[in-house]
Amino acid sequence: MTGWQAVRRLVPEVLGVLVRRYGRFDACEDAVQEALVAASVQWPVEGWPENPRAWLVTVASRRLADQVRGDAARRRREEADARRTPPAGGEVYPDDTLTLLFLCCHPVLTPASQIALTLRAVGGLSTAEIARAFLVPEATMAQRISRAKQRIKAAGAGFALPPPAEQAARLGVVLHVIYLVFNEGYTATSGTRLVRADLTAEAIRLARDLHRLVPADGEVAGLLALLLLTDARREARTAPDGSLVPLGEQDRTLWDAEAIAEGVALVTGALASGPVGPYQLQAAIAAVHDEAATADVTDWRQILALYTVLERVAPNPAVTLNRAVAVAEVHGPAPALALLDTLSADERIAASHHLVSVRAHLLELAGDHDAARAGYQEAARRTTSEPERRHLLGRAARLA
Repeated sequence: MTGWQAVRRLVPEVLGVLVRRYGRFDACEDAVQEALVAASVQWPVEGWPENPRAWLVTVASRRLADQVRGDAARRRREEADARRTPPAGGEVYPDDTLTLLFLCCHPVLTPASQIALTLRAVGGLSTAEIARAFLVPEATMAQRISRAKQRIKAAGAGFALPPPAEQAARLGVVLHVIYLVFNEGYTATSGTRLVRADLTAEAIRLARDLHRLVPADGEVAGLLALLLLTDARREARTAPDGSLVPLGEQDRTLWDAEAIAEGVALVTGALASGPVGPYQLQAAIAAVHDEAATADVTDWRQILALYTVLERVAPNPAVTLNRAVAVAEVHGPAPALALLDTLSADERIAASHHLVSVRAHLLELAGDHDAARAGYQEAARRTTSEPERRHLLGRAARLA
C-alpha cells in the first residue's frame, strides 16, 4: 500500500473525530477534503508529518474555525505553524468510523441516499465512482449526497452509536454499504487497476468492527466470511501485466490460506446458529470454491444448490447470472443460455457487460465460436475497466 493510499484510509477516522467534536457533518467533510488538498500540495515539498492523522485533524479543525471566523490571515499563520511543528503524536483519537457508518445510515435518509453518503464519507469513493455504481450522472449524485448531509443536519442527529434496537433497524443498509465498498475495491468499475486494496482492506476492517459490535448476528458473520474468502484470492487474480486471471485459471498456491480458514470457520458457525441469510449463502458458495484444491474438483452441484436457495432468499439478476454459470457446469450450456434469456428484458442488468460476457462464455462452451467472439468484443466495449477489457479482448482473440 502506498503512502497516499494509507492516508486515504485515514479519511473516515479524521472525519469521525471532527463530527464528534463539532457535529456539523457537511462542514466537517468539506474541511477534511480541504485538509487533504493542503496535504497533497505541502507534504511532497516539505516532507511528511510524523503523525499524518493528527496533522489532518489539526488542519481540518482550523479550516472549520476559519469558516466561522472568516479570518484568512489567521488560517495562513496556523497552517504555516502546522507545517513547522507537526501535531503532537501523543494525542489519542478514538476510531469513530463505525459510528460514522451508522450516522450515514440514519433513518431520515432514503436507502439510496444512505448508501451514497456512506460510500462517500466512509468508503472514500469519489462522487464520480458512486455515480457510476448507481448509473446516474455525476451532477445528480453530487446533489443527492449534498441533500443527504443537509437532512442529517436538519434531523439534529447526534454523533454516537444508536441504541441496540435502532442499530438493528439500520443493520441491513450498513451491511450492504460495506459489501459495495468491498466490491468496488475488488473489481474497480473503471480505470487501469483491477483491484483497489485500500477499499477492500477498509471494508474488511469495518466488517470486523461490526462483528465485534454484534457477534451473535449471523449475517454480520456471513458478510465478514464472504469478504475474507473472496479477498483470499486477490493475489492470484491479476497477471504480472495487471490483466485479469479468471477463477478457474488462478494459481491457488497464491491464495491466502489463513483468510480462507477464518472465513470457513465464520460461515460454518453462522450457518449452524440461526436463520440463513444471503451473505451467509454467498459466503458458503465462496467457501466451496476456496476449499477446492483445483478448479477441476470444484463441487458445482453444491454451488448450484446454494445459488438456487440464494435466488429464493434474495432474488436479483446478479444471482441469476451466477446461477446460470453453475447450471452450465452441471447440466451444460443449453439450459444456462435459456436461463440468461430471462434476464434480457431486466433493465437492471441488460446493459451490463457482465451479462454479455457470461453469454459469450456459454456460447463458447456450446461451440458457437463466432457468436462467442462477437460477445466478448461487445462486452469489452461496454466495460470501463481496462484490465477487464484486455481480458475480454484476449478471449475474443483466442477464438479468431
